[in-house]
Amino acid sequence: MKGTSSGRIVQAKAYFYALGGITTRSQFGGYGLLADGVMFAVIAEGELYLRATDSLEPTFRSRGMVNMVYSKRGVPITMRYYWVDETLWRDRRELVGLAWQAIREARRELKVKTDNQGRLKTLPNIDINMERLLWRAGIHNVYDLRLNGAKRSYLRMLQQQRNLGLRVLLSLGGAIAGYHHAALPSEMRSELTNWFERTMSLLSHGHNPGVRGLIKGPG
Repeated sequence: MKGTSSGRIVQAKAYFYALGGITTRSQFGGYGLLADGVMFAVIAEGELYLRATDSLEPTFRSRGMVNMVYSKRGVPITMRYYWVDETLWRDRRELVGLAWQAIREARRELKVKTDNQGRLKTLPNIDINMERLLWRAGIHNVYDLRLNGAKRSYLRMLQQQRNLGLRVLLSLGGAIAGYHHAALPSEMRSELTNWFERTMSLLSHGHNPGVRGLIKGPG
Protein backbone atom coordinates (compact mmCIF):
# COMPACT_ATOMS: atom_id res chain seq x y z
CA MET A 1 0.00 0.00 0.00
CA LYS A 2 1.17 3.51 -0.69
CA GLY A 3 2.35 5.24 2.44
CA THR A 4 -0.18 8.05 2.19
CA SER A 5 -3.07 5.59 2.03
CA SER A 6 -1.96 2.85 4.43
CA GLY A 7 -2.43 5.03 7.50
CA ARG A 8 -5.85 6.19 6.29
CA ILE A 9 -6.91 2.58 5.71
CA VAL A 10 -5.95 1.69 9.27
CA GLN A 11 -7.91 4.69 10.53
CA ALA A 12 -10.97 3.82 8.42
CA LYS A 13 -10.99 0.21 9.61
CA ALA A 14 -10.85 1.44 13.20
CA TYR A 15 -13.77 3.82 12.61
CA PHE A 16 -15.98 1.41 10.67
CA TYR A 17 -15.23 -1.96 12.27
CA ALA A 18 -18.76 -2.18 13.73
CA LEU A 19 -20.37 -1.85 10.28
CA GLY A 20 -19.19 -5.26 9.07
CA GLY A 21 -16.06 -7.11 8.06
CA ILE A 22 -13.98 -4.30 6.55
CA THR A 23 -11.64 -5.31 3.71
CA THR A 24 -9.85 -3.53 0.87
CA ARG A 25 -9.18 -4.17 -2.81
CA SER A 26 -7.45 -2.25 -5.59
CA GLN A 27 -9.82 0.28 -7.15
CA PHE A 28 -9.51 3.48 -9.22
CA GLY A 29 -5.78 3.68 -8.64
CA GLY A 30 -6.37 3.45 -4.88
CA TYR A 31 -8.22 1.08 -2.59
CA GLY A 32 -11.88 0.20 -2.37
CA LEU A 33 -13.25 -0.16 1.14
CA LEU A 34 -15.78 -2.97 1.56
CA ALA A 35 -18.11 -3.99 4.39
CA ASP A 36 -18.97 -7.70 4.17
CA GLY A 37 -18.10 -7.61 0.46
CA VAL A 38 -20.06 -4.45 -0.41
CA MET A 39 -17.94 -1.51 -1.54
CA PHE A 40 -18.96 1.73 0.15
CA ALA A 41 -15.88 3.94 -0.06
CA VAL A 42 -12.56 4.52 -1.80
CA ILE A 43 -9.24 5.61 -0.34
CA ALA A 44 -6.91 7.30 -2.82
CA GLU A 45 -3.75 9.31 -2.11
CA GLY A 46 -4.57 9.29 1.59
CA GLU A 47 -8.13 10.60 1.23
CA LEU A 48 -11.44 8.86 1.91
CA TYR A 49 -14.41 9.16 -0.44
CA LEU A 50 -17.85 7.75 0.42
CA ARG A 51 -19.91 6.10 -2.30
CA ALA A 52 -23.15 7.87 -3.27
CA THR A 53 -26.39 6.59 -4.80
CA ASP A 54 -29.23 8.62 -6.31
CA SER A 55 -30.94 8.88 -2.93
CA LEU A 56 -27.78 9.62 -0.94
CA GLU A 57 -26.08 12.11 -3.24
CA PRO A 58 -28.20 15.11 -2.09
CA THR A 59 -27.19 14.39 1.52
CA PHE A 60 -23.51 14.51 0.65
CA ARG A 61 -23.90 17.64 -1.45
CA SER A 62 -25.86 19.42 1.28
CA ARG A 63 -22.85 18.94 3.54
CA GLY A 64 -20.60 20.59 0.97
CA MET A 65 -18.81 17.33 0.12
CA VAL A 66 -17.19 17.34 -3.33
CA ASN A 67 -16.84 14.58 -5.92
CA MET A 68 -13.77 12.47 -6.38
CA VAL A 69 -12.10 13.08 -9.75
CA TYR A 70 -10.29 10.07 -11.19
CA SER A 71 -7.83 10.46 -14.05
CA LYS A 72 -8.09 7.64 -16.58
CA ARG A 73 -5.42 7.80 -19.29
CA GLY A 74 -5.11 11.50 -18.64
CA VAL A 75 -8.86 12.15 -18.90
CA PRO A 76 -10.53 13.42 -15.69
CA ILE A 77 -13.68 11.48 -14.72
CA THR A 78 -16.05 12.71 -12.01
CA MET A 79 -16.97 9.80 -9.75
CA ARG A 80 -19.98 9.29 -7.49
CA TYR A 81 -17.71 9.22 -4.46
CA TYR A 82 -17.56 12.18 -2.09
CA TRP A 83 -14.57 13.50 -0.19
CA VAL A 84 -14.44 13.23 3.60
CA ASP A 85 -12.61 16.31 4.87
CA GLU A 86 -10.79 16.65 8.19
CA THR A 87 -13.77 18.35 9.84
CA LEU A 88 -15.91 15.29 9.16
CA TRP A 89 -13.12 12.96 10.31
CA ARG A 90 -13.18 14.75 13.66
CA ASP A 91 -16.94 14.10 13.99
CA ARG A 92 -16.64 10.34 14.29
CA ARG A 93 -20.31 9.68 15.03
CA GLU A 94 -21.45 11.66 11.99
CA LEU A 95 -18.90 10.00 9.72
CA VAL A 96 -19.84 6.49 10.85
CA GLY A 97 -23.51 7.36 10.31
CA LEU A 98 -22.84 8.52 6.76
CA ALA A 99 -20.75 5.42 6.08
CA TRP A 100 -23.60 3.23 7.32
CA GLN A 101 -25.98 5.01 4.95
CA ALA A 102 -23.52 4.44 2.10
CA ILE A 103 -23.35 0.72 2.93
CA ARG A 104 -27.12 0.39 3.25
CA GLU A 105 -27.77 2.17 -0.05
CA ALA A 106 -25.05 0.20 -1.85
CA ARG A 107 -26.65 -3.04 -0.67
CA ARG A 108 -30.07 -1.86 -1.76
CA GLU A 109 -28.75 -0.83 -5.18
CA LEU A 110 -26.97 -4.17 -5.57
CA LYS A 111 -30.14 -6.09 -4.68
CA VAL A 112 -32.19 -4.17 -7.25
CA LYS A 113 -29.53 -4.81 -9.89
CA THR A 114 -29.40 -8.51 -9.02
CA ASP A 115 -33.19 -8.82 -9.04
CA ASN A 116 -33.41 -7.15 -12.44
CA GLN A 117 -30.44 -8.78 -14.13
CA GLY A 118 -30.26 -12.12 -12.36
CA ARG A 119 -33.66 -13.44 -13.40
CA LEU A 120 -33.29 -16.42 -15.71
CA LYS A 121 -36.23 -15.40 -17.87
CA THR A 122 -34.31 -12.31 -19.01
CA LEU A 123 -32.08 -14.64 -21.06
CA PRO A 124 -32.86 -15.84 -24.61
CA ASN A 125 -34.91 -19.07 -24.79
CA ILE A 126 -35.87 -19.06 -21.08
CA ASP A 127 -39.61 -18.68 -20.58
CA ILE A 128 -41.37 -18.80 -17.23
CA ASN A 129 -41.91 -22.57 -17.43
CA MET A 130 -38.24 -23.32 -18.05
CA GLU A 131 -37.29 -20.85 -15.34
CA ARG A 132 -39.46 -22.74 -12.86
CA LEU A 133 -37.92 -26.06 -13.86
CA LEU A 134 -34.45 -24.59 -13.43
CA TRP A 135 -35.46 -23.33 -9.99
CA ARG A 136 -36.59 -26.83 -9.01
CA ALA A 137 -33.22 -28.12 -10.23
CA GLY A 138 -31.46 -25.70 -7.86
CA ILE A 139 -30.49 -23.18 -10.54
CA HIS A 140 -31.97 -19.92 -9.30
CA ASN A 141 -30.36 -17.15 -11.33
CA VAL A 142 -28.13 -16.30 -14.28
CA TYR A 143 -25.01 -16.81 -12.21
CA ASP A 144 -26.05 -20.36 -11.24
CA LEU A 145 -26.78 -21.23 -14.87
CA ARG A 146 -23.42 -19.96 -16.11
CA LEU A 147 -21.61 -21.63 -13.24
CA ASN A 148 -23.15 -25.03 -14.05
CA GLY A 149 -23.02 -24.67 -17.83
CA ALA A 150 -25.56 -26.00 -20.31
CA LYS A 151 -24.75 -29.71 -19.92
CA ARG A 152 -24.74 -29.96 -16.14
CA SER A 153 -27.81 -27.71 -15.93
CA TYR A 154 -29.58 -30.03 -18.38
CA LEU A 155 -28.66 -33.09 -16.29
CA ARG A 156 -29.95 -31.41 -13.14
CA MET A 157 -33.21 -30.63 -14.93
CA LEU A 158 -33.45 -34.28 -16.01
CA GLN A 159 -33.60 -35.23 -12.35
CA GLN A 160 -36.80 -33.20 -12.10
CA GLN A 161 -38.38 -34.07 -15.45
CA ARG A 162 -37.26 -37.06 -17.53
CA ASN A 163 -38.76 -36.22 -20.93
CA LEU A 164 -36.52 -33.29 -21.83
CA GLY A 165 -35.25 -33.31 -25.41
CA LEU A 166 -32.39 -31.83 -27.36
CA ARG A 167 -34.13 -28.51 -27.80
CA VAL A 168 -33.94 -27.85 -24.05
CA LEU A 169 -30.18 -28.40 -24.09
CA LEU A 170 -29.75 -26.15 -27.12
CA SER A 171 -31.91 -23.52 -25.43
CA LEU A 172 -29.68 -23.61 -22.36
CA GLY A 173 -26.54 -23.31 -24.47
CA GLY A 174 -28.06 -20.41 -26.37
CA ALA A 175 -29.21 -18.69 -23.18
CA ILE A 176 -25.69 -18.74 -21.79
CA ALA A 177 -24.05 -17.62 -25.05
CA GLY A 178 -26.74 -15.07 -25.97
CA TYR A 179 -28.31 -16.83 -28.97
CA HIS A 180 -31.81 -17.97 -29.85
CA HIS A 181 -31.73 -21.76 -29.93
CA ALA A 182 -32.51 -21.73 -33.68
CA ALA A 183 -29.55 -19.45 -34.40
CA LEU A 184 -26.77 -21.24 -32.53
CA PRO A 185 -23.38 -21.26 -34.26
CA SER A 186 -22.98 -24.57 -36.08
CA GLU A 187 -19.95 -25.62 -34.02
CA MET A 188 -21.83 -25.11 -30.75
CA ARG A 189 -24.93 -26.88 -32.07
CA SER A 190 -22.87 -29.87 -33.23
CA GLU A 191 -20.97 -30.13 -29.95
CA LEU A 192 -24.14 -30.03 -27.85
CA THR A 193 -25.98 -32.42 -30.17
CA ASN A 194 -23.15 -34.97 -30.06
CA TRP A 195 -22.98 -34.75 -26.28
CA PHE A 196 -26.76 -35.16 -26.04
CA GLU A 197 -26.72 -38.30 -28.21
CA ARG A 198 -23.84 -39.87 -26.26
CA THR A 199 -25.44 -39.06 -22.92
CA MET A 200 -28.88 -40.35 -23.88
CA SER A 201 -27.27 -43.55 -25.16
CA LEU A 202 -25.44 -44.07 -21.88
CA LEU A 203 -28.57 -43.44 -19.83
CA SER A 204 -30.71 -45.76 -21.93
CA HIS A 205 -28.21 -48.66 -21.83
CA GLY A 206 -27.29 -48.35 -18.18
CA HIS A 207 -23.49 -48.24 -18.73
CA ASN A 208 -23.09 -45.33 -16.34
CA PRO A 209 -23.67 -44.26 -12.76
CA GLY A 210 -26.93 -42.54 -13.68
CA VAL A 211 -27.82 -38.87 -13.99
CA ARG A 212 -26.50 -38.08 -10.52
CA GLY A 213 -23.14 -39.64 -11.38
CA LEU A 214 -22.94 -37.73 -14.65
CA ILE A 215 -23.60 -34.47 -12.83
CA LYS A 216 -20.67 -35.16 -10.51
CA GLY A 217 -18.43 -35.97 -13.47
CA PRO A 218 -16.56 -33.50 -15.69
CA GLY A 219 -18.76 -30.65 -16.96
